[in-house]
Amino acid sequence: MAVDLPLEPEPGLPDPHAHLEPLVAHVEQRLGALTESLRERDVQAIELQAQELHRALARAVESFMQAARNGGVPEAMRLRLARASAQLARQREALSRATAALDRAIDVLMPGAAPAGRVYTASGLAAPLRSSGSLNA
Repeated sequence: MAVDLPLEPEPGLPDPHAHLEPLVAHVEQRLGALTESLRERDVQAIELQAQELHRALARAVESFMQAARNGGVPEAMRLRLARASAQLARQREALSRATAALDRAIDVLMPGAAPAGRVYTASGLAAPLRSSGSLNA
């Protein structure tokens, strides 16, 4: 019974997957930079780092797909890219939760559901304000 083992580069021959290492390292660097920008709450840096990460991921995925078609991708590289992808998913989820919390806070501070021209009183929503032109105290 034959066992399929990962192909090791022959001694003296260059590793056919060596080009994947710098791509994964670049994705990891961009992800770290985005994490730092989020921590610092630097909106411009977040935008820049998100764009850079998107470009790095696109290049890495394209190269990984090409490598997979031409003999496979080493397990270590797949695991590193999967970890980076999981970290990105966690960041996306945290950002989504923060955005939802901000939206709820804005809704509480600036309710938009009350019809225009109506006011709240001690007993609840009152009838529309009359526009008599003068106010009585």
